Amino acid sequence: MAHWPEATTILKLIEAADTIMIHRHVRPDPDALGSQLGLKRIIERAYPDKHVYVVGGIARDLEFLGKMQHVEPEMYDEALVLVLDTANHERIDGPYALKGKTVVKIDHHPDEDAYATHQIVDTTVSSTSEIVAELARIWGLALDEESAFLLFAGIVGDTGRFQFRNATPHTFEIAADLISYGIDTNRLYRQMYKTNLATLQLQGYVLQNVQVTEAGVGYVKIDADVLRTFHATPEAASLLVNSFSGLEGLKCWVMFVENKDEIRVRIRSKGPVINEVAKRYRGGGHPMAAGATIDTWEEMDDVIAALEEVAAPFEFENEES
Repeated sequence: MAHWPEATTILKLIEAADTIMIHRHVRPDPDALGSQLGLKRIIERAYPDKHVYVVGGIARDLEFLGKMQHVEPEMYDEALVLVLDTANHERIDGPYALKGKTVVKIDHHPDEDAYATHQIVDTTVSSTSEIVAELARIWGLALDEESAFLLFAGIVGDTGRFQFRNATPHTFEIAADLISYGIDTNRLYRQMYKTNLATLQLQGYVLQNVQVTEAGVGYVKIDADVLRTFHATPEAASLLVNSFSGLEGLKCWVMFVENKDEIRVRIRSKGPVINEVAKRYRGGGHPMAAGATIDTWEEMDDVIAALEEVAAPFEFENEES
């Protein structure tokens, strides 16, 4: 069982609060939504008299996980705010999150912005959904099929269906417990990994246009013209970041996706630590998965060069690259 000294304090805050706002980061992924909606369900089942709200936008392809709610600014005056899966306060989805009476941060990203009064931040855990599942166990709060489905979805999303190195023995233990609630994993995988023809054709473009440097850095550029050609959104394009992860010789890779007046940078790695590179370009994240933002295409070469610096000296141990 995890050792989180603040767990007891946070439970007492939940028990004392009448209104609870649950936030997470902008452009949510399955872990952000799974942990947010899963925690809401857990709290509501344990404390049916409390007013629990989930706040933020939602990606169309993840609407099957649940819906967000409308809140007014004055509702935060006496509220407990729980911010999940969000390392930096700038990325919190919702302008009033830090206006709450008490703010709690629950996250698995590196703790670079301690914006909350109380927090649980554990980078050894696969996902925030895994943290929430473990907290429910620590708190003695029961799950049901719905909450288990949501938390399992978050774990699946952040572990790449348990393929990434962040899936630990404890992750599998938690996942097994969640499955025991009778969740429909077939429905989950159908919903999470379905795609439309335009996105599939865009993936073909990505596979045809990926470049790899001598240092083992892969990269793909997707500008506004490409998005228009394939009738794709920046969000859909960003989800293709791992589509060429199995490429031989690849150490780390990056996808550049134009979005209005900025360019999103999605970086992944098989070994070289890349989040320090992301920090140089208004970003951050995990050592093996990070994101950043640049303003011009001229900066793309700088990002690639920075990744080459960390990739070149890296060597895989006891395996072929």
